[in-house]
Amino acid sequence: MEREDLQTKQEDEVRASATHLRAIPGTAPPARATLESLFREHYDRVFRTAYRVTGSVVDAEDVLQTIFLRLARRGDELNLEPNPASYLHRAAINAALDLLRQRGRSGAVALDDVAPELLPSGQANPETLQKDRELRRVVQRAVGKLGDNQAEMFVLRYFEGYDNQEIAKVMGTSPMVVAVLLHRARARVKQAVGAYLEGGKS
Repeated sequence: MEREDLQTKQEDEVRASATHLRAIPGTAPPARATLESLFREHYDRVFRTAYRVTGSVVDAEDVLQTIFLRLARRGDELNLEPNPASYLHRAAINAALDLLRQRGRSGAVALDDVAPELLPSGQANPETLQKDRELRRVVQRAVGKLGDNQAEMFVLRYFEGYDNQEIAKVMGTSPMVVAVLLHRARARVKQAVGAYLEGGKS
C-alpha cells in the first residue's frame, strides 16, 4: 500500500510539472491543444511503462518529460495516427531502454515484473535472496545489453505481458521471429542471472 501511495503521489507531481508544455515557444496553439490532450489521455501508461523498465520513479519522470518535449518540438507535424497509444507505449519502452544504456546503471525493479521464472526454482521469491537489490540490477543490466529488437520484445513480453502474437503485430514481424529473438534474449538474461547467483560477474 505504501508503494502504491508513493507512486500515486509521484504521478500527481509528474502531471503538475508537465503543465509547462503549454507554454513551449514555437508550438502553435492547435498543436499545444493536441499535445495536452495526448498527455492527459496517455501520461499514466507512459509513466508506468517507463517505471517498469527503469525501476525508478525519477527515471520514469525523465522518460515522460523527454517523450512529450520531443512531441512538443514537432509542432504542427504532431500526428501519431493511426494509433497514438501504441506509438507512445513503444516510445516509452525505447526511451527507458536508452536511459538505462546511457547511464550504465540500474535502479530497483520488482522481480515479479521481470519474469520470475528466470530465477532458479525455489528462489523466485525475492525476500529469500539476501542480495535482492543487486540481482534486480543484474537483470536490468542484462536487458540493457540486448539488441534493440530483443530488448523491446523482452520488455513487451515480460514487463508488459504481451504474448508473441501481440508482439509480432506491434513490431510488424512474424510470431516465429518473435519466438526466436525472445529465446535468445531470455537465454542471455538467464545466463547473467545464473552467473551472478554462482558468484560470477554479470
